[in-house]
Amino acid sequence: MTSYAYLGPEGTFTHEALTRWTPSAGQDYVPHGSVDSALDALRDGEVDAAVVPIENSVEGGVSATLDALASGDPLVVVGEVLVPITFVVCARPGTTLADVRAIGTHSHAWAQVRGWADRAAPEAIYVPTLSTAAAAKDLAEHPDDLGYEAAVCAPVAAEHFGLEVLGHDIGDMANAVTRFVVVARPEWLPAPTGRDKTTVVLFQRSDRAGGLLELLEQLSVRGINMTRLESRPTKESMGSYCFSIDLEGHVQDERVGAALMSLHRVCADVRYLGSYPAASGDEVTIDPIATDRAFVAARDWLESLRHLGSGPIR
Repeated sequence: MTSYAYLGPEGTFTHEALTRWTPSAGQDYVPHGSVDSALDALRDGEVDAAVVPIENSVEGGVSATLDALASGDPLVVVGEVLVPITFVVCARPGTTLADVRAIGTHSHAWAQVRGWADRAAPEAIYVPTLSTAAAAKDLAEHPDDLGYEAAVCAPVAAEHFGLEVLGHDIGDMANAVTRFVVVARPEWLPAPTGRDKTTVVLFQRSDRAGGLLELLEQLSVRGINMTRLESRPTKESMGSYCFSIDLEGHVQDERVGAALMSLHRVCADVRYLGSYPAASGDEVTIDPIATDRAFVAARDWLESLRHLGSGPIR
């Protein structure tokens, strides 16, 4: 039986991502109250893998996940899941929207329903919670201790915890999607598929003009496309940042391997966070001069030069 830590409780979007990744039959799902807690359980060997949110189409990267993966004992991403996001606002039976003075939910969910809240409940304040499902669960079980009368969550969470839906599909952006990653200890990697993504965190040697450009050129000259680039504070000092990057390709690809070697040379540190099949399933388009065959031919040509005989002209 494989055990998975996830950002719980049951009914979160992370829980939905986990069920999409692997059916619950024969698996052990272990809910955790935070991303850090789920990843710590993985590092400590308490579970075999963890599922956590890393990016959404409205707010961008999930800082808690990006920071947790960029520090601590190394972990690798072995897969990703895309989940369409639909929100409801719910409350205990008998509560109306006019009764709501405060609304509880996760910060990333609140960012996606602020427009609705301004229109439908302009006087209601926002109360942050550990997750959308935690907001619903606590509202159902401890309504007098929370400081909010309604929760924003997934429809399945409202149903699971017996809450009454006051508004359906309240997200400000249609077709919102959150990306979740399946994380494991660095003991194995998925094989290349031709539809892969690689994630790395790059640390500069010094903060100087053109520093980021120098890093990105290592990708550009090898025909590698980035799908995400975000800066995150290293927490060492004010103005000290690292760069979290998703790029197309697998570490086994010649162009990706060559880029990683160059980045390792010019960076203070490169944290490799895995190569894995992209959830979109789209095949990576590669310029003819950046194919494995092109890199191998170039290397063979160089080796032929290096193997020329040496000695003075006679």
